[in-house]
Amino acid sequence: MSDTLLLGYYGDDLTGSTDVMEALSLGGAKTVLFTRIPDEALRARFADCRAVGLAGTSRSETPAWMDANLRPAFTWLKQLGAAISHYKICSTFDSSPAIGSIGKAIELGRDVFSQTSVPLVVGAQQLKRYTAFGHLFAGYQDRTYRIDRHPVMSRHPVTPMHDSDLTRHLAAQTDLRIGLIDLATLQSPGRTAAVDRLLGGDADVVLFDVASPETQRLVGAEIWRTRRPDGTFVAGSSGIEYALMTEWTASGIVPGTASFAPVGSVDRIAAVSGSCSLTTERQIRHALQHGFDGVALDLLELVGDDGENAVLRSVETARASLTAGRSVILYTALGPETDRGGEIATRADGRNRLGRALGDILGALIRQERLGRAVIAGGDTSSHALGQLGVDALTVRMPLPQTPGSPLCVAHSTDQAIDGLEIALKGGQIGTDSYFSFIRDGA
Repeated sequence: MSDTLLLGYYGDDLTGSTDVMEALSLGGAKTVLFTRIPDEALRARFADCRAVGLAGTSRSETPAWMDANLRPAFTWLKQLGAAISHYKICSTFDSSPAIGSIGKAIELGRDVFSQTSVPLVVGAQQLKRYTAFGHLFAGYQDRTYRIDRHPVMSRHPVTPMHDSDLTRHLAAQTDLRIGLIDLATLQSPGRTAAVDRLLGGDADVVLFDVASPETQRLVGAEIWRTRRPDGTFVAGSSGIEYALMTEWTASGIVPGTASFAPVGSVDRIAAVSGSCSLTTERQIRHALQHGFDGVALDLLELVGDDGENAVLRSVETARASLTAGRSVILYTALGPETDRGGEIATRADGRNRLGRALGDILGALIRQERLGRAVIAGGDTSSHALGQLGVDALTVRMPLPQTPGSPLCVAHSTDQAIDGLEIALKGGQIGTDSYFSFIRDGA
């Protein structure tokens, strides 16, 4: 694959992984996302892809977990021989020294790839994410907030963002030297010299500002210009792909556009949500007003000693709606005020068990009701829930540029009930209010 492979990536959660796949697919770079390191037979089915991803869970894991799991994943990435190997993080940069440490992941990648300095890109105006002089800003509804004042991310239940200066936030997670190519330097005559100096050894990590289409174009050009002959390891959001796409399109490496056949509507879908964000709350409430039935789930029951029976009861309740021809959404919270995640945080593997329980519920509904389309909401939830469905790989069925970062995908599986399933995986803060209805209606 190394002759044609432009990019390989590891996503720190599932929704972030599909976000990258969408960005690449929109630009005409055919992409496959694997849910596990593939064997040769599985990889051969997607030999025509220009980009290959591996969906992970590191956003919700500890540094010890990363030591055991990220190193072999990065070794696999390196063996692919791609021009660029990307550790994909959330565009809101939410992380901490104890959970989802971006610093630890960069240390591991830098070591595996024997690389002096690692480029880091977070801003992507397509997602309403902007970095200016090292500070991160993110859109919410019709406003843009500094990330430490963002209504959702400043109150994230696991990794709240309390500092918008990404160099300071990252410095709390690693002893690596952090450099910055800020907006002024990026747009100055001295850009190339500054980039070469920092990537040449003056810094171990180099954050590139992105706040506009023009600065995104410049960053893409610099990352591609400075790539190493044996491949370059980079870190960041899908801002990496959006930036590279501008360079690849200008150079004729990719067409820059792609067409997708309309998907049409379906009569009913099932959705599960482990998100407690305000955005998902608005989406659930909109869905309940537009043809969806709601099933409130008790997350303590789902992760408790009687969790198996709690799953069965939830399935039966939801099936009543589906059998009646209505779509259904099962949720553990309606916004941050109803979040009970803290009550399971002290339980061994509590949050991950919750994600798996939601996956069991959704899997049962898909199989028993023969559903052809489904949704999982919540970044951490999606990673663990999809693992219960027996999905081997995902490809893009329909990008959603109206709500970037949450495409409708096609599942590939040896399980006939799952193979060909159309499934959307939505991060907590992603999407418009009508997201669930949009997925059901296909438009």
